[in-house]
Amino acid sequence: MKIKKYTKDKGNKYKVLIDDTNYILFDDVIVKYSLLLKDEISEKELKTIVEENDKLSSYYDSIKYITKKMRSKLEIIEFLRKKMVNEKVIDETIKRLEDNHFLNEELFIKAYINDQINLTNNGKNKILKGLVKLGIDKDSASTYLDNIDNEIFISKINKYVDKKISTNKNSSIYMLKNKIMTDLINLGYEKGDIVEVLNSKEINDDEAKKREYEKIRKSLEKKYSGDVLEYKIREKLYRKGFRSNEI
Repeated sequence: MKIKKYTKDKGNKYKVLIDDTNYILFDDVIVKYSLLLKDEISEKELKTIVEENDKLSSYYDSIKYITKKMRSKLEIIEFLRKKMVNEKVIDETIKRLEDNHFLNEELFIKAYINDQINLTNNGKNKILKGLVKLGIDKDSASTYLDNIDNEIFISKINKYVDKKISTNKNSSIYMLKNKIMTDLINLGYEKGDIVEVLNSKEINDDEAKKREYEKIRKSLEKKYSGDVLEYKIREKLYRKGFRSNEI
């Protein structure tokens, strides 16, 4: 098989015309197999070169993927599978990445937890689920999370609750607390911590009650009047969670 032409391609690649077929090869492969010094190669040599090139392509693509954002081993595996890289090459790529310290589970876990705490509203349980979904052993992930001061999560709950209370315009205390509880549990916080924070807050729904009262009255006064109107208003307010003795 005749090596006819070399053409510079993107990055550290060359387009090599062998017989009537172009092969995109890394310069590392060209140097390793001394292709510049050869005019011909055998089919067996070409097969070996292509396999070596595929391994390099898998490795370099993975590094590029990692440099954008720190990745777990599972993320790299799934990334390469989408590129139709065969399992043997994937295994070799993972090993090489680990040997060259591009993949480090401990650093990944710490970085992931740090980002979740600083950049999201997620609590411990949701962070744990996220790590497990990314292929991290649950016990390993839990060990690192258990070392995080729980006051950090209490503080995040406090900020969340304060924001919801300050922006509450229409909800009763009962409905507001239920909504906050549901939201924070879904975000991965412990129920006991949420209850503790909620119980420490003074929540006043007088303005919300007045606003809802006027809104309901306006919608019902065309149909009802007198005691019947007041009863219907109280009934609707009660359904919205406003306590009957305060209505």
